[in-house]
Amino acid sequence: MDLRVLRYFVAVAEERHFGRAALRLHMTQPPLSRAIRQLETDLGAVLLHRSSTGATLTAAGVALYEEARTLLERAERARARVVAAAGTVTMTIGTLADSAEQAGTRLAAAFRKRHPGVRVRIREADFTDPTTGLRAGLVDVAITRAPFDDTGISTHVLRSDPVGVVLRTDDPLARRGTLRLRDLAGRQWFRLPEGTDPIWHAYWTGTTPAGELRDGPIVRTAHECLQAVLWNGTIGLTPLAHALPEGLTSVPLTDMPRSRLVVAWNTDNADPLVRSFTRIATSAYRSVPPAT
Repeated sequence: MDLRVLRYFVAVAEERHFGRAALRLHMTQPPLSRAIRQLETDLGAVLLHRSSTGATLTAAGVALYEEARTLLERAERARARVVAAAGTVTMTIGTLADSAEQAGTRLAAAFRKRHPGVRVRIREADFTDPTTGLRAGLVDVAITRAPFDDTGISTHVLRSDPVGVVLRTDDPLARRGTLRLRDLAGRQWFRLPEGTDPIWHAYWTGTTPAGELRDGPIVRTAHECLQAVLWNGTIGLTPLAHALPEGLTSVPLTDMPRSRLVVAWNTDNADPLVRSFTRIATSAYRSVPPAT
């Protein structure tokens, strides 16, 4: 059995609800439901009783839950033993698709110089999880963009960038020097997937957390957003520090709060390596001129 699917099952078993489990796993509900259905097919047993109010374990589900927890704990112990035997310290850094590119070379060089024996893994996340895996325990530290739900997460601002709207160069609004959000009324915006952090969703789609859904394509990455603008004339937001491909341009939004690039870590993580990374990242980004 796939350990990833077992983690999915354990989340559903503990949350007693597919929607809450999907939020915990930072994924949407349909692929989670499909994965559990496939697991039931593979095992030839119904694991969960589903209802409009949630999900409860069957007798087979209770048995699998106990075994799955044991297997996952053993897998984690095995990983820790292998790392210890290899004598290598590993740190996992989470990023969004765009968040580390400008100071990435300088940051990597400074970190290698300070910690030559540390093996670094990079986990790149999509827009559904602005913590890039912090809350799920998949990364040790993250370089990402605020705002998002930072409950239990500490952040330090590395840089603050103005935000603009991405448009095709032939769009009439592209000829304007600046715009306001009200100038975009009635336009088709991209949308973010169900289950996306509501604070993050509200910021990047120009709505309130409980605001209306805009009539546009669902995107998960900055690349998908840019392609939606290029092909369909959809509009979206971007930090003005980002370069755009040919055929696209950005116009500053004067009433949009600046986008804060941050280094983030779980508040209860006392690992000195994480603290060192934060200091090195702060120094690296301090030497990169901010967008104006």
